[in-house]
This record gives sequence, structure tokens and C-alpha cells, in this order.
Amino acid sequence: MVKKVMIVLAVLALFTLVAAQCSQPQVQEVQKVEEPTATQAQQVQEQPTAAQVAETQEVQESPQVVEVQEPSESRLDTVRKRGKLICGGNANLAGFGVLADDGSFSGFDIDYCKAVAVAIFGVADDSTLEIRPLSASDRPIALQTNEIDVLIRNTTYTLSRDTEWSANFGPTTFYDGQGMMVRKDSGIKTLEDMEGASICVQTGTTTELNLADQMALRGINYTPKVFPDAPSTIAAYEAGNCDGFTTDKSGLISQKQELANPDDHIILDVTMSKEPLGPAYAHGDDQWADIIDWTVYCTFSGEEFGVTSANVDEMAKTAEDPNVRRMLGVEGELGKGLGLDNDFCANVIREVGNYEEIYNRNLGPDTPFNVPRGLNSLWTDGGLLYAPPFR
Repeated sequence: MVKKVMIVLAVLALFTLVAAQCSQPQVQEVQKVEEPTATQAQQVQEQPTAAQVAETQEVQESPQVVEVQEPSESRLDTVRKRGKLICGGNANLAGFGVLADDGSFSGFDIDYCKAVAVAIFGVADDSTLEIRPLSASDRPIALQTNEIDVLIRNTTYTLSRDTEWSANFGPTTFYDGQGMMVRKDSGIKTLEDMEGASICVQTGTTTELNLADQMALRGINYTPKVFPDAPSTIAAYEAGNCDGFTTDKSGLISQKQELANPDDHIILDVTMSKEPLGPAYAHGDDQWADIIDWTVYCTFSGEEFGVTSANVDEMAKTAEDPNVRRMLGVEGELGKGLGLDNDFCANVIREVGNYEEIYNRNLGPDTPFNVPRGLNSLWTDGGLLYAPPFR
């Protein structure tokens, strides 16, 4: 009997030992499950990082930000309801944008303001177009605050303006480059001759930055004298406050004619930069961008196909070239795709002219400036003006 009891106790002891060993992995398994839970609890208690906050805010608030920034209506609708286009322009640069004594504006850039107004309303007059004169430093603010619908004011297309101004740039209407004007009797023939010279330059422009770059590149010491606008800059130069005056070459040609004795001054044979000038408009409205761009392309194509303000109506009736017929709205519905009348381009050419007409009227051989076309010729004539197809 004792022997049987001993055997039973031994079996029970063995069973207890096996059970204990078998239960140990189960405890470890439970601990492994609980370990991440404890870590998660710790993460909840910890202060979230800046990156986590930013990521959370981006996910939660992004839709609201986009919704707030989106305009309640398109720019085209806004302009039509207002009844006029507001175009940021220049009032002090003869040939490009100048204000006459009678309150009217004229110039190359002003004509492109008119072209956009015609594309929308069919006519450009005081009832459909307002020119808002801006200084160079006013330009980004006017765009960002929607003070203007489009900026067409001898403005250079650059990467920083594309981003910092929140602006898009349309087709280049005038390929320019920065130059330098000096007095003929100064003996200055090159930039290197300007060691130690003082130079008048307008602030808030690419001109100011290009001057610094070019002089540093050449190792030339100089003194910049900056002024807030074009009239004060050229006035200081003419008064003898500076040895040289720098701006875009087109501006030099224009402002040289305003000096008391233009022949006493020369423009050096040097180009200090690339200055592609053209219209700019705020980010966020693709339809508006298309309207500005294709208004410009209309003037390019008009010259390419020989359509002028004098013959546009006849061409609309008799032209057999499908490219011309589509451009003038005789065939297809390209204008409607922009939200405009189908004959918007015909209206632009009739009221303002093609590119050659606009150029010659403001800068060509019959003006005091007589600026050679150069790069501002059609691609078929060795220039850079090129319009995509009206198709």
C-alpha cells in the first residue's frame, strides 16, 4: 500500500513539473503581447514631436486651407461682373507704358492690356479697361492682394518671382537684356572702365541684383545709388549724381530720348543679363492663365499668317488656310473652350493689331526709339517668337 502511495505521489510530482514547464511559454507569450501595449501607452503620454504635429495638422486642416484659398468664382467671372479688366502697368516708361497729360495711357505693354480686355469684352475703352500704374516694388503686392487681374509692366520672368510672388508668367512678349548708359565725354567704353564709379539703379528690380552680380564677377568696385522709381533714377543720372545709369536696354533707349541732350550719352555695347518680359498673373486659375496666354499667342500668329487690323475681316471671309480659319473663329469652337467668344482673336487683331503692328506702333522705325526687332522677331525670321497651333 505504501508502495502504491509512493508511486501516485511520484506521478503527481512529475505531472506538476510538466504542467509548470508547459505554462511558462504561455506567460512569455502574454508578455510579448502586452509589451507593445505598454509602449503605445507611453507614446500617448509623451509630448508629440513637431513633425507629428505638422503631419496631423496637414491631414486634418489641409482641406480647410484649400477651401478658404479657393476664390468663390473664377477670375473671368469676377472681371465680367465688374465690367472691366484691371491691368497693372507703367506710367513712366515711354514706348512701353506712359501716362499722357489727358489721362490716357499708351505703349507696348499697354497695348497688351488692351488686347486682354478686347478678348473678354470685344472692345478696350474706359468702360472695359483700367490701367493701374504701379512702381516696381508695388508689383508683387498688387498681384498677391488681387488689386489687379494681370500685370503687364516690363516685368522679368524669374524663378524667385514665380515662387515668392505666387505668380505665373505668360509668353514672353519682349526679349530684353540689361545695359549701361554713360556720358559720351566720360571716356568709358566698357564696364571695366567703371572701376570706382557710381551707378544709378532702381531698387526692387532684377537690374539692381544683376548689377551686383556682374560687377562682382568682373572684380569691379563701384558705388550703387538706388532710387525708388524710373523718373527719379534717370533724373539723378542727368543731374550728374552718378557716372552711369543701368536698366534694361529697351528702357535705356526710351529714357535716353527724354534727356535734355540725348546725343551727349551713349549705351555701352554690353548685355549684362537675360530679361524676358511678359504678362504675369496670380496662381490658382488655369482658365485665366489660358486666356492671357492665348491672347498673346493670337498676336504672334496674326503676324505669322499675315492677318492685320486692316485685313482681318476680309481674311475671316476668304481665308482657305484652316489654321487661319480656326484662329479667327470661322471654324471650330476654340474660343468657347477658353470661355470667350469664338472670334476673340479676330477681335484682338481688329482692335489692337498683330505683334508687328503693336511693336512698330510703339518701338519701331517710325518712333523716336527705333528698336531693332532682333530676338523679338518671329521664329520664321530667326527670332524667338513662336505660338503653339490654334488647333
